[in-house]
Amino acid sequence: MESSTSLRTKTNSVVPDIAPGDMVRVSFRVREANRERVQILQGLVVKVRLGGGGGSFTIRKVAYGVGVEHTFPFGSPFLERVEVVRRGKVRRAKLYYIRRLSARESRLKERREKIAEATVSEMSASEGEQIGEPVNSAGIEEKA
Repeated sequence: MESSTSLRTKTNSVVPDIAPGDMVRVSFRVREANRERVQILQGLVVKVRLGGGGGSFTIRKVAYGVGVEHTFPFGSPFLERVEVVRRGKVRRAKLYYIRRLSARESRLKERREKIAEATVSEMSASEGEQIGEPVNSAGIEEKA
């Protein structure tokens, strides 16, 4: 038996591409006694572990002054939805240093995508074509 076939696990299609530093909103099913409900947790991705077991990611949030971390396996059937709220700009793979920072200090800069910047420059170029007659300082259109 090949090792690549034994390491193959099913992946969950609800999980988008996430990276450390991203702010995500995770909806997951919680079973309490005889009923089941969907709980939403929004927090910072502290680490992403990929590997043979399918991998997992850890979310951290501060609730009522207490830091709460929750680890979700990528292949978990309890994951309902994972959506990226914002992308963070970090230079580390594991953000364990965030644990000792205050909530204000732990805010990260937002990572801007190159695709978004290209569309903004295209939009400003198309607006430049729509400029009509020149306007003088009094706000009256001048005709050439």
